[in-house]
Amino acid sequence: MSRPPYVTSGRYAPPAAGRELTAVSADGSRLHVEVHGPDGAPAVVLSHGWTCSTAFWAAQIRELSRDHRVIAYDQRGHGRSPAAAAYSTAALADDLVAVLEAALAPGERAVLAGHSMGGMTVMAAADRPRFAEHAAAVLLCSTGSSRLVAEATVLPLRPGRARTRITQGLLGSPAPLGPVTPATRAVLKYATMGPGSAPERVEACARIVHACPAGARRAWSHVLAGLDLDAGVARLTVPTAVIVGRDDRLTPVVHARGIAAALPHCVGLTELTGMGHMTPIEAPEAVSSALRELTSRYLAAPAATTITSTTEKEKTP
Repeated sequence: MSRPPYVTSGRYAPPAAGRELTAVSADGSRLHVEVHGPDGAPAVVLSHGWTCSTAFWAAQIRELSRDHRVIAYDQRGHGRSPAAAAYSTAALADDLVAVLEAALAPGERAVLAGHSMGGMTVMAAADRPRFAEHAAAVLLCSTGSSRLVAEATVLPLRPGRARTRITQGLLGSPAPLGPVTPATRAVLKYATMGPGSAPERVEACARIVHACPAGARRAWSHVLAGLDLDAGVARLTVPTAVIVGRDDRLTPVVHARGIAAALPHCVGLTELTGMGHMTPIEAPEAVSSALRELTSRYLAAPAATTITSTTEKEKTP
């Protein structure tokens, strides 16, 4: 499958992979996997969110691959991973396990990062033996474990059944998003990003989201509407840090705070003022720095080490 029309220059242009792999999931679904950086370096595995792709992690790949082995993959139906017959939280877990088995040596440990649906992927896989074998620590970015539609504030309406019903209808629309235009960029920025997001960041996000096939977007929206992974949070026993934008309308800060409180081993909750849902693109330095801290502590130091919980209240440049 050819590369979708993402931005082609700057820090948000997807870098060429050092190696490309195909992971085969439990039901036979084939997943596109990219490996960046030197062999033998500390490993980071990146799982993107709904309507995104490996391109979403371009800034983290460029920063970390200098001295880390960065593994990124396209969720089924996204990017260069073909559509599948089944879409479910079990499929998310199966796919992550398949990627870990394809890209890591037996017993090799890595830091895992998940944004939005990618974070839900990590929660869904938390009780899998292969997850326990490979996960040294986790970073959850802009995600939630349940009540996604009910808590979303994309629509400026009072909480309740009407807002939930309309929100679900909008997110689950089968209509193609069409070309990226000034109007569609403005809508995407309002719904998914902070008010101060720079134009190049909005453009990068718009190109990625608009490239997602309408069928996959709709199929996954139904899964997310009924999501209940609260038990997965409780099973996520590895050291886990949480990042959220305070202006996130899709997974508002209430989700991050609830997850941080429920995690057995939370090692930090970072709230980014002025940021929305797309934190790896909106706040690339903060996300990359958090990943570096996790790899330095949990891949190169004893597992008992912890980091101090912080709350970042200033906007990341």
